[in-house]
Amino acid sequence: MIKKPKECSSLTDVRFEIDRIDKQIIDLLGERLLYVREVAEYKSSEEDVPATTRYNEVLTVRKQWASEKGLDPVVIEEVYKTLIASFIAEQMSIIKSRSSKY
Repeated sequence: MIKKPKECSSLTDVRFEIDRIDKQIIDLLGERLLYVREVAEYKSSEEDVPATTRYNEVLTVRKQWASEKGLDPVVIEEVYKTLIASFIAEQMSIIKSRSSKY
């Protein structure tokens, strides 16, 4: 049973709920990675991967969403910069692998 923060009666309860949420976050990141890999199929070269306009849009919107939820947009921006850098590297690897087959 999911407990809201104020329904927790011990540190163990709180940590259990944090772990539950972190697992969901990791599951969602795994799902997001599948889409990131699919995006690479629509890109023809390494130059297409960074997609600077899209990168800037994503950061702007995620910071806005963070603010709306009462989160620090600077922290969320840093999280997404790290996440996107990893996913860009993943796409680069896919494209390099694909081009080396030809």
